[in-house]
Amino acid sequence: MGAWDWDHNAFYHRTLLRQLPQHCDRILEVGCGAGALAAELARRADRVDAVDRSAEMIEAARRVVPGNVDCVQTDILEHPLPEAAYDAVVSLTTLHHMPLDQVLPRLAHTLRPGGVLAVIALPRADPLRELPAEVTAALAQRVFGLAFATLRATGRGTWYAHEPTHAAMPVVLDPPLTTREVARRSRHILPGARVRRLVFWRYLLRWDKPPQPR
Repeated sequence: MGAWDWDHNAFYHRTLLRQLPQHCDRILEVGCGAGALAAELARRADRVDAVDRSAEMIEAARRVVPGNVDCVQTDILEHPLPEAAYDAVVSLTTLHHMPLDQVLPRLAHTLRPGGVLAVIALPRADPLRELPAEVTAALAQRVFGLAFATLRATGRGTWYAHEPTHAAMPVVLDPPLTTREVARRSRHILPGARVRRLVFWRYLLRWDKPPQPR
């Protein structure tokens, strides 16, 4: 890795956290990885259920999360999900591993009325339509990376350094859907879903489950 390499997932933790209510009774995290986001979610909820298919990731997550986080090794497409159980469902760089038409209805089913689904994932490259974002990302990647590396070297925090388990995380080199395709499909499955491209090779999908009619 060069001096400008840094953890884009950690950079977008705050973006996900801003989508959530100030405090939740219960949050589901899909694809928790090594537990860094789950540990932050734990400060915003009474209980966090963090799931991942990888036994190695779950083992790593259990070492860093507080007591109100339950880490479970499972496949979210097969795991039995309770109906209307969560105030928020979040996922970071996992959704592009799964078919939207299978996973989105399951996540909607487990949200309480008024709950929030917030997902950040990787889009397929779409340079003709997203050229400004691609150029901005390529330039900012190096500038931000060098700044973060300098801060780390001077002892001013971790500043988006990669986790020790970074190399063990699964990587999809060619995600199946562009941002526009994700937006079109997600709105068909979950009317009202909003999708926008983020700078550093990610998109944000948010859906607010309609409240219970009075």
